[in-house]
Amino acid sequence: MTLSDFEQQVFAAARASSICGIPLVRRLTVTSVNLRVGLTVGGFIDAFYNEQTGTTAFALIREDRRVFGADNTGGWHMHPFKDPRLHVVLSQPMTFNDFVATIERELA
Repeated sequence: MTLSDFEQQVFAAARASSICGIPLVRRLTVTSVNLRVGLTVGGFIDAFYNEQTGTTAFALIREDRRVFGADNTGGWHMHPFKDPRLHVVLSQPMTFNDFVATIERELA
């Protein structure tokens, strides 16, 4: 996946979601991108992708703390709402769309 592909996925998922604002590019380098998506339900999502290493990370931040996350460092896993310090192994990669859908279900 390219940086452009990743950005397009984040923008498309944010547009389709009722809780997401417009993503902002916080940092862009030759090999990586960090996007921030404000949420209408409070907090924001940081989305990171490094094209060179394939590293992907998503984090829901509220009151300056990660309350939910998912990344593929050491294999795909999530940091659940009940205890974001935990690493729960995922059987498949999590897309940004999946990440947002999980937040929508949790906050419904």
